[in-house]
Amino acid sequence: MIRTTVPTSVRKGSALVGIAGLLVLAGCATAPTDSDDQTATENTSGSDSSTSSESSGADASSSYADGTYTAEGSYQTPESVETISVTITLADGVVTDVEVTGDPQARETEQYQGAFIDGIAEEVEGKAIDELNVSRVAGSSLTSGGFNAAVEDIKEQAAA
Repeated sequence: MIRTTVPTSVRKGSALVGIAGLLVLAGCATAPTDSDDQTATENTSGSDSSTSSESSGADASSSYADGTYTAEGSYQTPESVETISVTITLADGVVTDVEVTGDPQARETEQYQGAFIDGIAEEVEGKAIDELNVSRVAGSSLTSGGFNAAVEDIKEQAAA
C-alpha cells in the first residue's frame, strides 16, 4: 500500500476555494422583491397590501410641519466667507416656494449669487425637501454649499 500525504498548505487552499465557491453561489441568490413580499402577505393574511404602502408614504411626507422657514448658510470663496439667507415654504414635506437673498462681499460673488438666485426656484420647487442637494445652479457651485447648509437647518426647524 502506497500512502500519499497532502501538504497542509494544499489542504488549507482547497478549503478556502470551497468556501469561496459557496460565497459565490450565495451571492447568486435573488433577494425577494416588493411584489414577492406582497404576494406572500396576500397569500398568508388575505389583506390588501396596497393599504400598507399608502400609509408608509403618508408617514414620510408628514415628518415636516407645513410652514415657512428661514436659515442662513455660509460658504468660503477664494476672497471671503459669503452668506446667503434661504426661506423655504413647505407643504406635506414638499417645497412650494423658495427665496434666496445674498449679501455679497466681492464683485464676483455678486455675479454668482445673482445667477444662483435667478435659477434656484426651478431646481427645488415641487421637490421633497429630503431630496434637495444642489451642486451647481446657473454656473454657481460655491453658493450651493451655503444653500445646502441652510436647507439642513430648515429641516431641523421643520421636523415634526
